[in-house]
Formats: sequence, C-alpha cells, structure tokens
Amino acid sequence: MKKALLLGESWTTHMIHQKGFDSFTTTEYVEGGQEFRAALEGDGWQVTHLPAHTIETHFPSSAAELAAYDLVVISDVGANTFLLSRAVFGRSEREPNKLARIRDYVLGGGGLLMVGGYLSFSGIDAKANYANSPLGDILPVEVLETDDRAEHPEGAPVLVEAPDHHALGGVGSEWPSLLGYNRTRDRAGAQVLARVQDDPLVAVGTAGEGRTGVFTSDMSPHWAPPPFMEWSGYVPLWRALASWVAGD
Repeated sequence: MKKALLLGESWTTHMIHQKGFDSFTTTEYVEGGQEFRAALEGDGWQVTHLPAHTIETHFPSSAAELAAYDLVVISDVGANTFLLSRAVFGRSEREPNKLARIRDYVLGGGGLLMVGGYLSFSGIDAKANYANSPLGDILPVEVLETDDRAEHPEGAPVLVEAPDHHALGGVGSEWPSLLGYNRTRDRAGAQVLARVQDDPLVAVGTAGEGRTGVFTSDMSPHWAPPPFMEWSGYVPLWRALASWVAGD
C-alpha cells in the first residue's frame, strides 16, 4: 500500500463581532484537504494527515520513520511551523531541522509535492518563506522572496503544455479556471506541465534520487472554485501527480 504524509491544510479563525457598544468573539477550527485525501485513498493510498498545529509534536522523529512514506505533501503551512517549535523559540534549545530532514528524504529517493495556498511557496507577506529554507533548491520551480499571491477573481485560465505526461493522468487540456495561485519562476532542468497566466501551475522534476512536484494553486477553496472541485479531472489529476512524484 502506498503511504502519503499530508502536512498542513488546517487553520483556526478567531473573529470579533462588534454590535454597537458590545462585542463578543468566536473561534472556529477547520481541516481542509478532504477531497484530496479521498482522491488518494480511493486509489489505494494510506494518507496520514498532520494538521498544522500537530507538526511540532507528531512529525516523524527520525529519517527511518519519514522514509516509511512514499510521498510527503506540504499544503498551506509555512516554513516557520517546521523550524520554530516551542523548544527552539521559547527555550532556545537545539533540535533537528524538520525541513532539512524532508530534503534529505527526497535526495535519498522520496517524493515531495508542494500545493499552493496563502502559506505555501512564498505566501502572503512572504511569510511562508520556502525560498530560504532547505527545500528552496529542490522544488521544480524557483520560489519568490516577496508576496507571491496572484488573485484572479475573474478566473484565470489554465494552459496545459504536456497533456500526455503521466503526472497529469490523461485529463486533457480543458481545465476549469482558478481564482488564484502562488507565482513562481521556471527552474532549469525541471518541466512545467501546465501554466496559469504564463506562470507554472504544475511542474515536476528530480532531486538526487527522488522526485518533486508542485501544484501552485489550492487543492480546495478558495482558489479552487466549485467548477474545479467538481471537475471530472480533479480525482485522476491528483492520483496521477501523487503517483508520479512518489516514483510510480
């Protein structure tokens, strides 16, 4: 059975409701990526999801434990979550670099897929900051060092450049438009399979003995609107991309 480790895809929203003189607060916790998980699990994958707040305590504690996975997926969680644990940030204690462990896992033959979002690649206000992380040089695109969000409320069309590549699953060249994505640059030696607004949308490449891939828009709303989520190509695309990056 193929095994994937999904990192991120969760958030907490804390809202202030002001009603005249008075106010009150509400807090909501949400986990995303259910459709992505279902797509892989329907193809025989075992998917372990570590929401953002559990990465500190539940991330694989050794290289051997990480190597048990065929694929690592990072979606919408920034580099700081991996680098700044309470031990490091609060008590100035040393500990292994989780992102360096992922890099070494890929170089040794593992697969890494990064999916877009407000805290992927460079992210909002450049807070995701993967360009300067141990993953910056192994992704199949070059990550910017400024806020990289491209918002397209009017819809941004997708141009498929390599419809026959195995990583696209034979879904054809007619894809629904997206509402936004993370801007990146082409990387020499990698292959861009699909573009949005002339920027990479799907790109794949190799790093050491392993493979890497990116999908620079969301796996779910808001950048992935209902027509994309309901598209007949959604499931086969994710299955094929995950399998290719995992080395199938």
